[in-house]
Amino acid sequence: MRIILLGGPGAGKGTQAKKLVDKYGIPQISTGDMLRAALKEGTALGLEAKKFMEAGKLVPDEVVIGLIEERIKLDDCKKGFMLDGFPRTVGQADALKKVLDSMSLKIDHVVSIDVANEELVARLTGRRTCKACGSGFHVLFDPPKKEGVCDKCGGELYQRADDNEETIRSRLKVYDDQTAPLIEYYKKAGLLRPIAGVGSIDEIFAKITSVLGG
Repeated sequence: MRIILLGGPGAGKGTQAKKLVDKYGIPQISTGDMLRAALKEGTALGLEAKKFMEAGKLVPDEVVIGLIEERIKLDDCKKGFMLDGFPRTVGQADALKKVLDSMSLKIDHVVSIDVANEELVARLTGRRTCKACGSGFHVLFDPPKKEGVCDKCGGELYQRADDNEETIRSRLKVYDDQTAPLIEYYKKAGLLRPIAGVGSIDEIFAKITSVLGG
């Protein structure tokens, strides 16, 4: 089974990806992990990507696509794979399709975890982290017993700089601008499987597995 996983920041994609990997025995391929691995191994594409990263630029699509092609040729992808965080744009989706066509492969399902932006803002702005031990809390969903104090070690809780509302709304706008056309693209291809990303982790997972055929 070959899956693409879509979802805005805070939609719970990472949590569901781990559960899907466990259930279906397919690797999760994230562009960040792939870039780090290619840099570590010093592959030709990894070194190419490094030039852009060191200059503070985005790694071009053709380099990322090349890395994905290398990755899905590995043995652990024979049963399938799950792409997480790629493609982000219609241009990347087209390039991915060309690579898969050349390998006589195709995407089976594009799972989109849909959560309203206001809910995502509430989820992300409510996160708190302990300065001392790194434990995570949430002011709404998992509050500490005493406000601002870690239950585990008594350390001070803080809000990460990128969890403020302005930054989050800006990230959500980028996601919406880039991904809305992508959702339409996969809808037209008959591959889109939209899932309401509300409820417990297990409830959302059950919805995903039901559209993937159990």
